[in-house]
Amino acid sequence: MIEIGKMNSLKVLRETEVGLYLGDEEKNDVLLPASFIKEKYKVGQDLEVFVYPDTDGKAIATMSKPYIQINEFAYLRVVSVGEVGAFLDWGIEKDLLVPFNEQKHKLTEDNFYVVFVYLDEVTNRIVASTKIDKFVDNENLELKETEEVDLIVYEESPLGFSCIINGRHKGLIYHNDIYKDVEIGDEMKGFVKTIREDKLIDISFQKSGFKNVLDSTEVVMEYLEKNNGFVNLHDKSTPEEISIRLSMSKATFKKAIGILYRHRKILIKPDGVYLVKEEPEEEKNNI
Repeated sequence: MIEIGKMNSLKVLRETEVGLYLGDEEKNDVLLPASFIKEKYKVGQDLEVFVYPDTDGKAIATMSKPYIQINEFAYLRVVSVGEVGAFLDWGIEKDLLVPFNEQKHKLTEDNFYVVFVYLDEVTNRIVASTKIDKFVDNENLELKETEEVDLIVYEESPLGFSCIINGRHKGLIYHNDIYKDVEIGDEMKGFVKTIREDKLIDISFQKSGFKNVLDSTEVVMEYLEKNNGFVNLHDKSTPEEISIRLSMSKATFKKAIGILYRHRKILIKPDGVYLVKEEPEEEKNNI
């Protein structure tokens, strides 16, 4: 079966003046236009191609690999705005349309937007939408708390940043849980902090609980060992200063150094944290 809007592995069936006809095992075929062909291919050769509807709605193939396939989210640039909507660069010869009625806010040329790409069943065209909430599902969750997830940030609100989780669900990173720069379109890892009764999902950049603190102690120790046993961070340091050096929140930093101090791994002084140098084994044995 040839999948529209997807990469397909197809075999060269025959060569014609207009291009190569490619087919699958079910005897379906599609044209790879001559203008898209940059080298010589033999009949019987397997090719990886992207298949999409052309202007007339007929499926054609291209050797170009798009940045995104249907039923996926991506951060794409507007290359032009026309009478029917905005057009995005998505890596192939034909630009991707975002119809005006699928724009949450007016799109402008040269700006980037997070979009969902899908096959419009009415027009049989591949189009995109910036109305992200239409395409995420929090009713059928396949997540558990503390699970590591893939995120795409798509919107900012007074509470924080909304993000797409694993390409399926919607989550929120609260401003007070953010300790590094976050921008619309960022793709990153995160952790499920809380799944609420109303199916809203809170996301954090750090693991919850004691395991996160233990991991953070290793980060602090590694930093100290690589920086002459000192880091000029203390109780009065700002969350931003701690984030820049150690990529963790201030609360996690305080818990981590508390554990290290109780285990006599560090000294805490007004100007910062010092690594406790261990005595050589020979000196220990002579005591």
